[in-house]
Order: sequence, then C-alpha cells, then structure tokens
Amino acid sequence: MAIPSTTIVWFRRDLRIEDNLALASAAKAGCVLPVYIWCPVEEAQFYPGRVSRWWLKQSLIHLHKSLRSLGVDLVLIKAESSLSALLKCIAATGASRVVYNHLYDSPSLVRDHNINQHLVEHGISVSSFNGDLLFEPWEVYDDNGQAFTNFDAYWNKCMSLNMELTCLLPPKRLVQSAGSVESCSIEDLGLENEMEKSSNALLGRCWSPGWSNADKALSEFTAEHLIDYSKNRMRLSGPTTSLLSPYLHFGELSVRKVFHCVRMKQILWAREENFMAEESVNLFLRAVGLREYSRYLCFNFPFTHERSLMGHLKHFPWRTDQANFKAWRQGRTGYPLVDAAMRELWATGWLHNRTRVIVSSFAVKFLLLPWTWGMKYFWDTLLDADLECDILGWQYISGSLPDGHELDRLDDPEVQGCKFDPEGEYVRHWIPELARMPTEWIHHPWDAPFSVLKAAGVELGSNYPKPIVEINMARECLADALSVMWETNATIRAQDINGTTEVVADNSTVMEHLDIPRVPVKKRVTCASSSHDQKVPSVPNGQFYERKISKGLGGERLNRGHSQDNLCKGETSVVDDDLCSTAESSPPRNQRVSNSNYGVAPLFSSSSDGKCMDRHEAPSLVEVASNKTRQEQLQKEVVQTRQTNVDLNLRLKCRED
Repeated sequence: MAIPSTTIVWFRRDLRIEDNLALASAAKAGCVLPVYIWCPVEEAQFYPGRVSRWWLKQSLIHLHKSLRSLGVDLVLIKAESSLSALLKCIAATGASRVVYNHLYDSPSLVRDHNINQHLVEHGISVSSFNGDLLFEPWEVYDDNGQAFTNFDAYWNKCMSLNMELTCLLPPKRLVQSAGSVESCSIEDLGLENEMEKSSNALLGRCWSPGWSNADKALSEFTAEHLIDYSKNRMRLSGPTTSLLSPYLHFGELSVRKVFHCVRMKQILWAREENFMAEESVNLFLRAVGLREYSRYLCFNFPFTHERSLMGHLKHFPWRTDQANFKAWRQGRTGYPLVDAAMRELWATGWLHNRTRVIVSSFAVKFLLLPWTWGMKYFWDTLLDADLECDILGWQYISGSLPDGHELDRLDDPEVQGCKFDPEGEYVRHWIPELARMPTEWIHHPWDAPFSVLKAAGVELGSNYPKPIVEINMARECLADALSVMWETNATIRAQDINGTTEVVADNSTVMEHLDIPRVPVKKRVTCASSSHDQKVPSVPNGQFYERKISKGLGGERLNRGHSQDNLCKGETSVVDDDLCSTAESSPPRNQRVSNSNYGVAPLFSSSSDGKCMDRHEAPSLVEVASNKTRQEQLQKEVVQTRQTNVDLNLRLKCRED
C-alpha cells in the first residue's frame, strides 16, 4: 500500500485555517505538516516590537488549538535559518512538497525566492499562493504595461477587473504526517520575556487575537459600525474604525472575506437607496485598496523601505536631531494633540489613522526628522505594525509619492486639534497635566492668560513643555530645506553627475521635474512554473521626470511667540537626558521594553544577556540609522536574485491557464 505523500505548510502571516489556499492545497494532497518558523536573525532591522510579538504569540496559540481540532499539531521551530529548518522537516518526514502563501516586502521576497530555488534543487516541489490580496501585484498594470504610481488610477483599474471572491471553508479533517519533527513550546520561541508580561497582560483586556476572533470582529463591524463609517471615521474616540488591521496583518482574516462581506452590505443598501451607507462602503473599500496598494508599491519598487519613491528627495536635508526625536516619541513637543497621540501609542500600541497622519506630519514637516526614523519607530511600537502599510503612510506624508502630501504642506496641530478633537476630550484623557484647561485653550495653552494657566495648574516649561518649535519658524526652515533640495538637484542635473539613473514616472499624468522610477513594460513569456507561484519584481529603470514644487508653504498661519533658534541651523543637538519617559508617568498601561536591536531604538533595549539597559547605553540612533551595510547587502541580493533568475524574465512569470 502506497504511503500518502507529505506536504509541509509553511505558515507566516496567514495564521488562519479558513480561506487559506496553501492549507487547502496541502489537505487535498495527503498528509500535512503545519510549520511555523521563528527566525529572529532573518527579521533583521524589522524585528517586531513588543506588542506585535505579543499578538503573534496569542495568534499562534489560537492557530495551534484550531489545527489540533482538525487532527494535526502545529510544529513550532526557532531557528537561525528558515531554509535549514525546512530541510530538517523534509528529512524527518520525507515530505515531497512545500506550500506557502505570498509575502511582498523586499526582505521576504529575497528570502522566499532563495528558499524556493534551494528546495527545487533538492528535488522538492514548491507551490505558493495568494493568501493576502485581492489582486497580485503582477496582475495590475496600466494600458502600457507599466506599474501604477498613483493610487486612484491603480484602484480604478482594480475595480474594473474580474475578482474571485470565493472564500474556502476550513478543511474537515487533516491527516498528520509520518515521522517526528522536534517542536519547541510557544514560550521557547522567546516572543515575550518576563519583563514584558505584566504590560502585555493589559493588551488582552482590549484585544482578542486569533482567526475566529477576527471573524467575530468583522461581523460586529459590518453589522453595527460600517453603516456610520463615513461620518464617524474621523472621530478620535469610540468605535469609529473597523479595528481589523492587526487581524489582516497576521493573516487571521482573509481580505477576500472582508471584501465579500462589505460588498454584500453595499448591494443591500443600494437596493434600499441608503446613499449615506453606500458612501461608507466606498470609503471603507478605499481603505482596503490602500492596503493592496502598499503591497503593490513594495513589490514593484523594492527599495521603498529605505528611500523615497521620487528620486529628487534624496537631496532633502533631513535633520538627525535625536533630542527632537526623543521629545516627539515621548509626547513632549508642546503641541497637545501630537503629544496625546504619541502617549497613546506608547501606552497601548494603537493609534487612529488620523492621529497617525498628524504625528508623522509633525515629525517630518515641523522637526524635519528623516521619515525612515518615524517609519521604524511605528514598526517597533504599533500593535498592527505592517511594513508595507508603514512604508506607504510615511512616504505619503513626506511627499515621497506622486499623489501624496506635498512636502511643503504644513498642517497646524492646533487647527487639527480643533477640527478632530473639538471638546479636547482626547487630549485631556492622555495628557492629565492639561485636564483642567478650558476647551478654549486646550489645543494652544501657550496663548492662554496666566490666570487661566494657574487655575488649571499648568506651568509651561515645567509640568508641560512649551512648543518645541514655533510654527512660523518651522515654516521658514521647511522652505529653506526645500530650496536646498531643489538647488542641489538642479546642480547635479546640470553637471550630469549621475548619468543615466533609474526612475519612475507617474502613469496617469506626465509631471515635470519629478523623479519617479519606471518599471519595465510587462511581457508575456513562456515558462513552466505554476500559475500560483510568486513572481519576482524587476529593477526599475527609465528616464528622469521632474515637477516644480512651489516654495511657498501652505497650511494655516497663526502667529506665536515661541521659537527655536537652532532649528534652521545644520546642528544636531545633544540628547536631553532630563526628558523622562511618559510611560513611566502613566501606569499601569505603560510600555516597558522592546527587544528590537535594529532600526529606531526605544528608550530601553535588551542586552545580549537579556538584561534591560538604558537607551543611552545602547548604540546611538545616528549610528543605527547611518549603518547601511545590511541595507546595501539586501539591495545587492535583490538585484542579484533578479539578474540570475533569467527564466523568470526578471520581473514576471506568466500565469498558465
């Protein structure tokens, strides 16, 4: 009697049994070995933050229980290499096939492609599937076969394509593979240390990770909150958004299922001629589209995790000021709405999308901090930290996208506060120092009469900081920085120092003076690979395009009497040691430790022996940010992978019918 073949299901960010194409394919083939490999070395600079690792741990526990109910156990492996771990599993079980669902960020693309090649060389069949998107990045191009660099054009194209919305039910039963694979416990993975458990326990009061809980959250949102999404989505408190992003990031919820459920509501409300509800659906689906677009950009332009999509912004004179960066992180900028949001992020790992825009805009436009610093800090602190969405958001705010915010757009936090928190409830909740401030002055306490401040118990510069930079000064410094950028860009072009440089151009409209990389035209070639297999992105190339950006800065103009003398100077200030962490002053919901050894360092980090060390004992932020060795190596690997993979046509493999 023939022994059923074994298929290894390699789980990553698809921690569900429902609508999981890789799991469904393995279940049909015979015996199944579900595997999750935790490889901190491969996470590198994008090692998950504390709250994100907490969610991952809970989700794996939930997935393990679900798989056991179907007849198999989830094998947990902590390894130095995903490839070596998979090869050990193959040797132990005699597996002949490995299946997984696609990932689209640059580090994952490089790793997955190398693993795919090595497994094929060892005679193992490898199949990959779309478990994360409505449309694969290589399925959506303009009429000329170019990748879109404008979201509206991209999403309109998506909505014009046929969409497969069939969601697969969980398998009825799975057959355990033969052989024995050593599996570690969930605690042995090291996703959570003892110092973090007390803080993480508070997260369980607000969130319930796991694919079945994700299904409940989706049902509750579509039944109760979707109808009012259009009018509530900008409110900073209450059930104003779906809160589905963590479930989507870890793949506990299928985006196909989300789209299907929302579209059914849209059809129902259209019949009832409920136009407000239809608007809510359109706005929510646009948010789903932005998530799709984030993967699309990262796949087609794999460098976007470290530099701007538009090339001329490489000449922007960012200020590597650690003191300002620390004040921003700790919520001590002197702008109440910004500070309240940053304290909420530190305490809970969560931010409303509107406040994410406000605090990131402040960091980039007011403080001229490199957007990559903010991106890495968000990655380290957000519960729903998602690299592709993180990249899209920060590039959008920093003027790095053709259809993003202009870099010269300066939004006043005071005006934003009056607009999105008119009663000041959000500020009072997160900044107890301002709890007794009258609503009239809550968003600009520096303008309040002394008698009002005294009655409210506020002493500017003592128990609440003065504005870190006055808005008119910030406007002038931003204008000066833009002037430097354009002058440098013009000089380099005139001297033709760079020669031919790879660039993109927006495909919806031709813009002058705008450097955007262009991807090669899509080609159809003959290949023998499965239509499900993941494609490989190409190296951008093409001609330069420019756009003239007005030197005049927009935004609301309010005069204030505060300034920062050294903001416009090219100086980097010394870290202010007396800026204490706001987390220490707002128990019990404070965030204690992040074990990330890469990117933006938190106030505290972990030493090699597991002991907590102060932020100033760890490598400095400038040292971490300036160390490009790993990033350059990654870029070389991306290029090398694409160049050596001639059979994949360096960009796309055809989809066989």
